[in-house]
Amino acid sequence: MKLKSIRSVVQLKGKTVLYRTAYDVPLKKSGTGMVVADDRRITESLPTLRYLLKKQCKIVVMPGWLGRPDGKVVESLKMDPVARALARLIKKPVTKLDDCVGPVVSRAISKMKNGQIVMLENTRFYPEEMADNKLFAALLVQGMDLICFDAFGHIHRVHASTTGITKLLPSYAGLLMEKEINELSKVTTKPKRPMVVVMGGAKISDKIHVLTTLVKHADRVLIGGGLANVFLKAQGVAVGKSYLEDVFVDSAQRKKVNTIDLARALLKQYKNKIIIPTDLVAGSKVDARAATAVVDVAAGQHIRSDWMFLDIGPKTVAQYVTEIKRAKTIFFNGPMGVFELKLFGMGTEKIARAIGQSPGTTIVGGGDTEIVADKYQLEKKFSHVSTGGGASMAFLAGATLPVLEKLIKK
Repeated sequence: MKLKSIRSVVQLKGKTVLYRTAYDVPLKKSGTGMVVADDRRITESLPTLRYLLKKQCKIVVMPGWLGRPDGKVVESLKMDPVARALARLIKKPVTKLDDCVGPVVSRAISKMKNGQIVMLENTRFYPEEMADNKLFAALLVQGMDLICFDAFGHIHRVHASTTGITKLLPSYAGLLMEKEINELSKVTTKPKRPMVVVMGGAKISDKIHVLTTLVKHADRVLIGGGLANVFLKAQGVAVGKSYLEDVFVDSAQRKKVNTIDLARALLKQYKNKIIIPTDLVAGSKVDARAATAVVDVAAGQHIRSDWMFLDIGPKTVAQYVTEIKRAKTIFFNGPMGVFELKLFGMGTEKIARAIGQSPGTTIVGGGDTEIVADKYQLEKKFSHVSTGGGASMAFLAGATLPVLEKLIKK
């Protein structure tokens, strides 16, 4: 897949570029104000911004949104701390505007000089944003010459600031967008073999949907986390009170999908590819002081009816690590258990570290797995850590991504 790159634009000097990025970063309290708690998504955008600065553009940063303010101005969700973080990282002044549309914004943009950066306010302060309102989209691009779209984490969103604006101006992929697509394509387009998918986490409906696509490309699929409960139950293993999303509504097909039936079908069709845990760590509750036990399901042991599976067991860890060591391409998405608690974090940590030590191509699919990488300080050990959790899953599932359609080189 080739994208229309911002690097293909011959004349950028003096152009007013709407730089659409995804700065939906976590904030935390600091004194009387808020600061950015994790600036990785901002850092990942710096190569594109430096390229635009080198080309002497006027850069209008549209950072997207923070949270879900439901079309109202929420002080704690303003972009001011994000603008301060960007200014610190790029070592240049960033003028933060208190709105994203309107006469004040238009005047500020019209007075910009080459090499200056302004940042717009949270677009979700307007209800028209999530409604993909055409007039609002037109107001967002007022005074701009072209769009540099680098918000990979938002390519699956139908908003005025995503699909809306790309219908109105020439749109090009930023360097981060190109990097994301190139790296994730390594999983589905002629991956180096063996290719291993490690998938866990609790968003079962999303995961199992993606898995139906990825299993076709993989040599092995290693299952953990809440997702494992679905596959265990599909094999008739009792899971006690473990988290289980056994039915979900497929919005695209407008029908209910039984995840147990889907897992059973996948196990039948790909029995030599899909590996599920043979032993698990069970707990009496999700608590650091919970009673625990290792349940060897392969040996016929059973979980107590009022307990939960909260991590993969030592035998499963050893088996998974062996598969990981053989792999030349690894895609990792989702923890193996409730890793936030040390009591149930052994499986996730061991698997994450094994992937980090692999000399092959190692791609992390964002979301909770980003947090895993940060928790164990492994970000630099992986070939690529995606900035888009839901977006990376949608891309790998082969879903139609409306923004991406506008950026593909025909």
